[in-house]
Amino acid sequence: MTATLHFSCESLASDGTRTNRLVSLEPKRFVIAGWTGRNAAAIEHHIEELAALGVPRPSTVPLYYRAGKESLSQAASIEVLGPDSSGEAEPVLFFAEGEWWLTVGSDHTDRQVESYSVAVSKQMCPKPIATSAWRWSDIQDRQDEIVLESRILEDGEWVVYQQGTLASIRPLASLRDGFFTQPGCQAEAGHFLSCGTLGAIPNAAGQAIRPAQATELTLRDPVLGRAITHRYAVDILPVIA
Repeated sequence: MTATLHFSCESLASDGTRTNRLVSLEPKRFVIAGWTGRNAAAIEHHIEELAALGVPRPSTVPLYYRAGKESLSQAASIEVLGPDSSGEAEPVLFFAEGEWWLTVGSDHTDRQVESYSVAVSKQMCPKPIATSAWRWSDIQDRQDEIVLESRILEDGEWVVYQQGTLASIRPLASLRDGFFTQPGCQAEAGHFLSCGTLGAIPNAAGQAIRPAQATELTLRDPVLGRAITHRYAVDILPVIA
């Protein structure tokens, strides 16, 4: 059974007044857009990051992976099988009450499985998602100003893992329309689209994509001084042969 998700959704009036309301909805469709970098060099960098883990090159860019709608989770922790998974911050659009909303999530992925099938890897782990959202129409014209960041708990310390702006990602509206204008894919309440990520910042040993004890995701709006943050811990289950 798919769990109902709850979001504190903020919208702006013409005079700048902010209004929050609780929106609850059951996910009906979950799509993960991959290889969504706006800059060709940035896309190639991410492809090379994953190639270092044995992940085959994509057939085209962007790609739209279907994922289980029940994988979306607002829990404070997730359970994964084995030590080879890691998260990555992504802007997430979802459709509710006749409008699109923006939040932040993590395409938490089993990297070992990803090395032989990206599509299969999308089904292997829960996908954390925040509990707050902004109305997309309020900020779509200034997407490039929105900051996307993640931190990971590594050796007992929080370190910056990803950092940049949504200017590094294709316009979210074009990613949305690239999927939801296809025949049979019209947007409905409960449809979610994860819109891609940024490259990981290597540690002192030069390792970029890597597992962590916990991950913190943030979308920051520097113009209005607001942020959406979600933190989750990772509980590793033993691999039993």
